[in-house]
Amino acid sequence: MSEEGGTIHIEVWLYGPLARYGGSDNNVFALQPLDLPEGTTVQDLLAHLGMPTEERGITFINGNLSAMPGLQPDLSHCLGDGDRVAIFHTKSMWPFQYRHDVAMLSEFKETLAQREDHGRRTRFDTVR
Repeated sequence: MSEEGGTIHIEVWLYGPLARYGGSDNNVFALQPLDLPEGTTVQDLLAHLGMPTEERGITFINGNLSAMPGLQPDLSHCLGDGDRVAIFHTKSMWPFQYRHDVAMLSEFKETLAQREDHGRRTRFDTVR
């Protein structure tokens, strides 16, 4: 909804062990359709799910890469009505070679451009 104080409807896909945050015990995936207040951010979504941000790995919003383990510039990203969020467990790997030219949220792209390594890592939570 676009009116002040409205709600948005989103789909959250949780993969691997993160499926438990969507009410599934199958350790494969969970689909969680949610109605949330307009202006909800990724950080708000994680709080709603009860999921510590450190537990999430590769994250996509509408097919755009938004976060990776230890590199999460999407926390303040406002979600919109109809958004689809996919959150993978930290053990889901995606080699950096395959990330080139992938669709990314602008926040993620800007963060990579500012890094000295330009994102040529598989994980960022092990870098000090």
